[in-house]
Amino acid sequence: MEQQELTLEKFEEASEIVKKVTQETKLIYSEFFSAKSGNKVFFKPENMQRTGAYKVRGAYYKISQLTAEERERGLITASAGNHAQGVAYAAKLAGVKATVVMPVQTPLIKVNRTRAYGADVVLHGEVFDDACAYAYELANEHGYTFVHPFNDLQVATGQGSIAMEIIKELPTVDYILVPVGGGGLCTGVSTLAKLLNPKIRIIAVEPRGAACLKASLEAGAVTTVPEINTIADGTAVQTPGDKLFPYLKENVDEIITIDDSELIGSFLDMAENHKMIVENSGLLTVAALKHLGFQGKKVVSVLSGGNMDVLTMATVVQGGLIERDRVFTVTIMLPDKPGQLARVSALIAELQGNVIKLDHNVFANVNRNAGVELTITMEAFGTEHKEKIMKCLENEGFTPVLARTSKMYY
Repeated sequence: MEQQELTLEKFEEASEIVKKVTQETKLIYSEFFSAKSGNKVFFKPENMQRTGAYKVRGAYYKISQLTAEERERGLITASAGNHAQGVAYAAKLAGVKATVVMPVQTPLIKVNRTRAYGADVVLHGEVFDDACAYAYELANEHGYTFVHPFNDLQVATGQGSIAMEIIKELPTVDYILVPVGGGGLCTGVSTLAKLLNPKIRIIAVEPRGAACLKASLEAGAVTTVPEINTIADGTAVQTPGDKLFPYLKENVDEIITIDDSELIGSFLDMAENHKMIVENSGLLTVAALKHLGFQGKKVVSVLSGGNMDVLTMATVVQGGLIERDRVFTVTIMLPDKPGQLARVSALIAELQGNVIKLDHNVFANVNRNAGVELTITMEAFGTEHKEKIMKCLENEGFTPVLARTSKMYY
C-alpha cells in the first residue's frame, strides 16, 4: 500500500536504502558561476550518478517497498529516458522483470541503455503523456505493477535523498534550484528540505515550452499545458503529478522558466568550465543562475542528469558557438580578378580570425562582372571580435553579409 504522507521517517529510511545503489555525488563549488551570479554556487552532480541521472533513487526505493506479489507480476513504467534506466537498473538488481514505454523520439542512447539493463522497451507516442497512457493500457492487459516516474509519493521520497545529502554536506545552504518535469524530484527535495530547515528556499526551474507547474500554480489546481515544445526532453511533461501538487504548492518558493536558447549556452559553460556533460533538463538550474534576484547566498543547483546522445551534443555545441558569435558565416561579393581571395584572407588572418570553411564560387552570377561569391565560415572570440572583423572588411571596400545560418532559430 502506498504511503499517504511524506514524513521525515520515510525520507530517512529512503536515504539509507538508496545508498545500496547510488554513487556518491559530492557538491562541486563553481568559481565560474559564483563570479557570474554574485552567489556561492555549488552543483549537485547527479549527471555523474549510476545510470547517468538521479532517477535510480526513486525507482530503487519504490521497488524496495513493493510486496512479493507486486514484484512477481513484473513492473511497467513510462519514461522519456532517465526514469526508464533507473527502473531497469533497479529491477535488474531486485531480480524483477521490467517493461518500459518510451516516446518514439527518445534519444537512442537512452533507449539502448534501458535495454542494456535488461528491460523490454516499447516505443509509443510523441510525448511522455502518450507513452504513459499506453503503459497503463499494457499494465491492465498483462497485470503488470505500474511504477509511475513521478506521480508517486514513494518515488518522490526516494528522490528526496538528494536533499538529505545536500544539507548534510552544506548545512548553511540558502537556496536549492531543482529542475521540474512532472514534479517528483522537486516534491522530494523541497519537502525534505523544508522539514529539515524551513528557512531553505526552493526554486523550481522549468523549460518555458513545458511549464506545466507554473501554469498549475497560477491556476491553483493541476493544469495541463496544451502542447510541449522544448529540447529539454527529460522535463517535457504536460501535466504535473496530482499526488505531488499539494506538496509543490506548499514548498516551492519561486518558479523560473528557461528558454531553450539559454540551455545551449549553459551546455558550453559546463563543458568548458567544469568539463561535465549535462543534458538539457539538467541545465535548467544552470541557466537559472543568471535570473536570481539576489546575491551573496549559498546556492545549490541540482544537475539532474547527463544522458545526452552525441548527435544532440554536436548540435548543441555548434548552436552554442553560433549563438555566442564564436562561429559565424559571412558572404562577400569579390571583383572577378586575381588576388582578391588572398586579400580577404590576409585581412582575416591579421585580425586573428580562424577560417573553418571557405567556398569561392565563380558561378554564383551569370554575369561574372557582377562579382564572385565568397562564403567564409570562421571562428572568432565572441561578438566584439566578430564585429571588428566585419567592420574591417567594410572599411576595405567589401560588403560582407552575415549568412542566415549564423543565428539559431527556435
